[in-house]
Amino acid sequence: MVVTQLNLEFCFQGKKLRGFSCELTRSPHGVLPESFFTIMCQVVMPILLSGLCMMTAGLVMNTVQHWPVFVEVKDLLTLVPPLVGLKGNLEMTLASRLSTAANIGQIDDPQEQHRVISSNLALIQVQATVVGLLAAVAALLLGVVSQEEVDVTKVELLCASSVLTAFLAAFALGVLMVCIVIGARKLGVNPDNIATPIAASLGDLITLSILALVSSFFYRHKDSRYLMPLVCLSFAALTPVWVLIAKQSPPIVKILKFGWFPIILAMVISSFGGLILSKTISKQQYKGMAIFTPVICGVGGNLVAIQTSRISTYLHMWSAPGVLPLQMKKFWPNPCSTFCTSEINSMSARVLLLLVVPGHLIFFYIIYLVEGQSVISSQTFVVLYLLAGLIQVTILLYLAEVLVRLTWHQALDPDNHCIPYLTGLGDLLGTGLLALCFFTDWLLKSKAELGGISELASGPP
Repeated sequence: MVVTQLNLEFCFQGKKLRGFSCELTRSPHGVLPESFFTIMCQVVMPILLSGLCMMTAGLVMNTVQHWPVFVEVKDLLTLVPPLVGLKGNLEMTLASRLSTAANIGQIDDPQEQHRVISSNLALIQVQATVVGLLAAVAALLLGVVSQEEVDVTKVELLCASSVLTAFLAAFALGVLMVCIVIGARKLGVNPDNIATPIAASLGDLITLSILALVSSFFYRHKDSRYLMPLVCLSFAALTPVWVLIAKQSPPIVKILKFGWFPIILAMVISSFGGLILSKTISKQQYKGMAIFTPVICGVGGNLVAIQTSRISTYLHMWSAPGVLPLQMKKFWPNPCSTFCTSEINSMSARVLLLLVVPGHLIFFYIIYLVEGQSVISSQTFVVLYLLAGLIQVTILLYLAEVLVRLTWHQALDPDNHCIPYLTGLGDLLGTGLLALCFFTDWLLKSKAELGGISELASGPP
């Protein structure tokens, strides 16, 4: 399919036409041209910025894990991945929806822009309140399964901290996403390339910082009998107000009715990543787990969210829900077609995959400079870490292609249904692979040390 875009600009003086200009753009690939270099330039800076923020989030987590509230209430560590993962469930989904709306011209009209923005912001407040409460319940259940002691004060602290953190983070990041998408639209930059990584980068740092401060505040005031229940009830009471505001937009009403399963399932998947984190973070052989977890999870989530948003925009522009373009008819495409063809989505997948190793090397080096010898820096661990990052992103990019096709074929919006699953899976894959890297490195070192001891013991007296 050849696409031709004609831009006409008319100049009026009063009611008289005084001149006009036209610009013709043709593309043989079904989308307006975006070169490898253009994609790379637009993606690199947001990814680097997001990586630095996630690295900072890792350093923050490495510090706050020793705070009294995190030491005494271990389930708070289980809360970290699902709450930080809200950036994928809510903010990155919001960024993707707004980017798609901007690219297809839905927010060009001021009145329509106000309606779209207000309904979307109200929607994420409803989702944040519900998912924040469910994340606390999931953390408590996983704690019970792990045979940890549960008391009423601990339950109240977890629920109040989770709900308040989710609400504040969703509000701050939601407003920021609106500003970024509208600004990108005015500057002529594709919001798909910058909005989701910025949402992810600041999401990790802001959410983790808010969780640490809020939980510490409630921990200091745990003797105030009614404080934490009152916080939970107040936010529950505000939920109907957000629902009324969100109902201004028919597409948002559809999400309110049918969009809960993806974000709840993604939260459950992320909670298992949190369980892995809480069980490994205090063990000596996993030293550095707190620093690297936000980085590896965040990089994978960022890259797959960009790709998902781009494919979703492509389908919104050139197809109708339920109908896949001819070149995307297969639900399970050959992995080579995902990474090695001349199609625009394959080109962006290659760009994103190429960023994995240099990006992780930069972040690893900066962490090593800041933390010094407290971070494992053996060549074996670095190789294992880079390999884990590549495996994670390759799996996620391929699954993004598959999931977007499946959801579009079912006439569902990929912006709302794919990103939560993929970022939740990215958290689980990232945490699991990272723990495997630490364990493998420790195992190899132990074998080498045992080999050295046995050589000394068998040597001449």
